[in-house]
Amino acid sequence: MTRLVADQLGRAGYRETWDHQLALVEARKTGAGDDRVLLVEHPHVFTLGRAQKALGNVLAPGEVEVISVERGGDVTYHGPGQLVAYPIVLLGEGERDLHRFLRNLEEAVIRTCAELDLPTDREPGATGVWLTDRDGARKKLCSIGIACRRWVTFHGLALNVATDLAYFERINPCGFASSVMTSMSAQLDRTLTVAEVQPVLARHLAAVLDRDLA
Repeated sequence: MTRLVADQLGRAGYRETWDHQLALVEARKTGAGDDRVLLVEHPHVFTLGRAQKALGNVLAPGEVEVISVERGGDVTYHGPGQLVAYPIVLLGEGERDLHRFLRNLEEAVIRTCAELDLPTDREPGATGVWLTDRDGARKKLCSIGIACRRWVTFHGLALNVATDLAYFERINPCGFASSVMTSMSAQLDRTLTVAEVQPVLARHLAAVLDRDLA
């Protein structure tokens, strides 16, 4: 079975992590090295995907940098308290279905949340991981957007663990009203840390991608 190496980067700048992803993609395209998942927290940043309306969904970024990247999707926010996972995975024969890959990322998050006693699910027509809160409202917990070059994936998912949700008020996250966003800590009424969630997510990512975690 192919290995998936989990690289715990701690807190790292968005641009330097992006450069790191691109270097890993170039190497992996040749078949060299291992599949990897970069696990990281970023300082405050907004990123724009390839959706045409993405820039228009940036409302008032203030001092927070806005960066256009090659992933799919709209605008999103990254910041402290959010666990970001970037799988740099060479999809082999029988795996080359990006919709299936997206569903696998969602499944890894759903399993992670279930292990931490938080029921989550999917929202028809909207990529990501969602839940129904105590008041019956639909809330988004995890945003997902990927890119792929020669069947090597990059970019990935952003799971709100203990994120300051006020930053989402500066954008229409993924085209939605900011009020749709929530975090694991907010829903569980207890403070979780990225360090607690990180190994659980890595294990479930390896399982859904049929890799050996290393």
